[in-house]
Amino acid sequence: MPNEFFQFKQFRIDQSDCAQKVSTDACLLGAVADLCDATRILDLGTGTGLLALMAAQRAPNAEIEAIEIDLAAAAQAAANVAASPWADRIRVHSLSLASYAAALPPSFSHIICNPPFFRRSLAPPDAARATARHAGEGSLTFGEIVAFAAAHLLPGGTLTVLLPPPEMQQFAQEAQSGRLAVRARLTVRHRPGGRVTRCICAFGGVGTAGTSEKSLIIQDVDGNYSTEFRELLAGFYLAL
Repeated sequence: MPNEFFQFKQFRIDQSDCAQKVSTDACLLGAVADLCDATRILDLGTGTGLLALMAAQRAPNAEIEAIEIDLAAAAQAAANVAASPWADRIRVHSLSLASYAAALPPSFSHIICNPPFFRRSLAPPDAARATARHAGEGSLTFGEIVAFAAAHLLPGGTLTVLLPPPEMQQFAQEAQSGRLAVRARLTVRHRPGGRVTRCICAFGGVGTAGTSEKSLIIQDVDGNYSTEFRELLAGFYLAL
């Protein structure tokens, strides 16, 4: 059974009321996203509030918005934010992306999202967990994310997304139709020689600078965190 809380170096995540718990995937996304010169950041589908809090730690001058459709998760995210050092810079909204867009929010320099992606696998019986992890009715769709980003990113702004490789290919196709192109791609493997399990891609407007390609291995051959992983998460994990 997952722990009801996860303690980071500068903040704590209580997660007992959230379907989607703290994961290595989300921590990597929060650490990898290029937030240089970020002024306004949006965390789409914030869950526990993890990505919003990591963004606040990494981008001290940014104002951060976080959206979560699940009422219990949104309440827990708001509590996690309130207990953090950055409560004055993060606002949690319990509503759908469509409702948030209808309120005509100001544009963002960066949008971060770890969207539902288990399209073909058997959905878990828990409805909240299904919404958090599985793309389907009631969940955030790739098309919605792309359309919102295309309409609400500042010029030169970035949308950063984490997905498995097949779903990232689908997302990139959706992004292309919304005139967003891949500007940076990080492929993630658990062990040396293993298959790519996740991709983290940064999307920007068509016509901006070319694509950079990097790779990351989480663990070395002995099962220890790799040097690259340690460097990325050193500001967050207590054990690093």
